[in-house]
Amino acid sequence: MDKTKTKEEVAFIFLRVIVAIIIASHGWHRLLSGGYEPFGGWLTSQGFPLGLAIAWAITLFEIIGSLFLLMGKQLPYICASYMVIYISGIFLVHLEHGWFVVGSGTNGIEYSTLLVVSLLCIGYPHMNKKDKLKAL
Repeated sequence: MDKTKTKEEVAFIFLRVIVAIIIASHGWHRLLSGGYEPFGGWLTSQGFPLGLAIAWAITLFEIIGSLFLLMGKQLPYICASYMVIYISGIFLVHLEHGWFVVGSGTNGIEYSTLLVVSLLCIGYPHMNKKDKLKAL
């Protein structure tokens, strides 16, 4: 069987790797800076039970899940889980600030929207495949 990748496959692998690096760096930064504590406190202040535990879970998932994303494993599940996290962030935090993250505004939804759409593009082609563990 020919193992040569098409241009589209190479492009999707590149997208997957870059998104994995971005997500991992977000989780590592929160972990190493202690940002999970204020994040957990904020979640608790918003009425979430066990806010610190949720913040830890999200942080660790950003780190560990990004390895699966990087390797192309369990893509529908990993991408869907990240999409839930980032769509929640859009509605809980970013939407009230408008579209722009920087420039014409601050803390808006554009960055999260780009991540969600990228994750959809990465995970969707792998849904309902017989071998869901197969990487691109």
